[in-house]
Amino acid sequence: MDKFIVSARKYRPQLFDTVVGQSHITTTLKNAIVHNQLAHAFLFCGPRGVGKTTCARILAKTINCESRTKEGEACNVCNSCTSFNEGISMNIHELDAASNNSVDDIRTLVEQVRFAPQAGKYKVYIIDEVHMLSSSAFNAFLKTLEEPPPYAIFILATTEKHKILPTILSRCQIFDFKRITINDTVRHLQEICIKEEITAEKTGLQVIAQKSEGCLRDALSILDKIVSFTNGHLTYSNTLEHLNILDAEYYFKLLDCMLVQDLSGALLLYDDINRKGFEGDLVLNGFSEFIRNILVCKDEKVIGLLEVVESFKEKYTEASKKASPVLLIGALNILNESEINYKAARNKRLHTELALIKLCYLPQAIELTADPDSYRDGIGKKKIIESAIAMAFRNISPIEVKITPLEKNSSSKAKLTIETSVLQEELSAYQQPKQSPIANLKQQTAATKLSALEKIRKQVKGNVNNGNDTAPTNLPIEAENLQLMWDEFISILKSEKNSAAPNFEMAELSIQDANSFIAFVSNNIQLKFIEQNGQRASQFLREKMHNNLLEFYIVMEENKEIKIPADTPLTSREQFQKMTEQYPLIKELKERLRLELDY
Repeated sequence: MDKFIVSARKYRPQLFDTVVGQSHITTTLKNAIVHNQLAHAFLFCGPRGVGKTTCARILAKTINCESRTKEGEACNVCNSCTSFNEGISMNIHELDAASNNSVDDIRTLVEQVRFAPQAGKYKVYIIDEVHMLSSSAFNAFLKTLEEPPPYAIFILATTEKHKILPTILSRCQIFDFKRITINDTVRHLQEICIKEEITAEKTGLQVIAQKSEGCLRDALSILDKIVSFTNGHLTYSNTLEHLNILDAEYYFKLLDCMLVQDLSGALLLYDDINRKGFEGDLVLNGFSEFIRNILVCKDEKVIGLLEVVESFKEKYTEASKKASPVLLIGALNILNESEINYKAARNKRLHTELALIKLCYLPQAIELTADPDSYRDGIGKKKIIESAIAMAFRNISPIEVKITPLEKNSSSKAKLTIETSVLQEELSAYQQPKQSPIANLKQQTAATKLSALEKIRKQVKGNVNNGNDTAPTNLPIEAENLQLMWDEFISILKSEKNSAAPNFEMAELSIQDANSFIAFVSNNIQLKFIEQNGQRASQFLREKMHNNLLEFYIVMEENKEIKIPADTPLTSREQFQKMTEQYPLIKELKERLRLELDY
């Protein structure tokens, strides 16, 4: 019985042309070999299972080949190629940095670099998973990597380039490997199936390629498992069963239930899925991916992003015409939130069913949000608005306005005289039998407005009558009266505990003319306090001194001495100084006891 070799090893590429999906890398390496422009250090980085280590081995074999082809490929016939294929070549050294990541391991490698190759032109050192090296190991490797012997070539491979020191990156030629596309993976799997005489449906191979997520090694491992499971007959259905993937048909049915708001159908469908052993998080994740594919099909520009089985593409396109983008985006939000909170839920099934309930009523919720006044299926009706009812107004007689012209050389202002007839005391007979509550409310509102209008009329009339010729004229300012009223205003501020009172006290007044005076202040703080209360002080003085033209100005004198009122309370320091002046022994007592006073 022959020993079984997994497909990933059995069909590992031996030439650059057989590498799958990395033509931009292999072409560059072949041209460098043909033109003899090889660098002394290479860095191969990219996802797992895309051919980094394979390309490193092919490069190591090709540069030592004794009879290379014109295209820069190894002959696989010479002694160097034969020894390499058999794994006994002395010119190729591989180091797994995941398990040999210490400084001592790197130092041992550096010691080996000193010895020239016994046969062949180059000694190649392949360091896999180089990002696992410690910082000290990287530092020990720097000098050798920068200036190696002419016969030494280093090939570093990693899946996480960001973890490598910048000093290492600057010393290497960097090659970025990309994920292998689904089409390239399917094509490679078909070639292997033909060689192994395996009957495989293309749809099943496409599912394997999707599940591998661009990793060819994973795709080959999955193929080996399914071939063993199906005894060499690979189909779409048994591939789904082996990979524990839910058939897309279930998702199409869930979408139909969501569009027609068939909650019972959706719950029964989920019950069927649950009986087959699929967990709720798998259903939520799979349905999210399905909705995403439906949303991609809405726009032809991004149709290339659709990664599904070819036989289902037309079905996805037809399904995308049924659902609106708003509905699909809302469904994605619900599914994403449910998937995030799935682990925290105690009742997993109820959590998944709640997400399905939200999805089934999502079209109705979107419709209500778009037009809240028009509900579907008789759920709600528009509000009934009563028709407007005419409101009765009271007859108001016009107001006659007479303006008395100004006399020449008269200091008094023009007077406004309003004469009006007496308003009717009561409303005329106004009754409407069987009025609605709204009409009664409007009638009461009208009556209230009319009564308020009447009060305004009386007030205006009273103000006009008060402004008759008997009112006192503007009296000139007198110094004694001004100071008296100023002090009275200060007493009002003190009773209100207003902090502006001391500033008004410190101000000095000086009469400028019959209708104005100046308040002199000594600093900005005093100026601001008086300005804040200036309007109130002016109004008070005008009323008390019977002069509506009275005005005062605030002037700041910088070098003016501050007048401290007599009743201003002393500070703690001033009180102590006053006590020591009167009783000198207090100061002596303080010095003897070495007291420190808190002023």
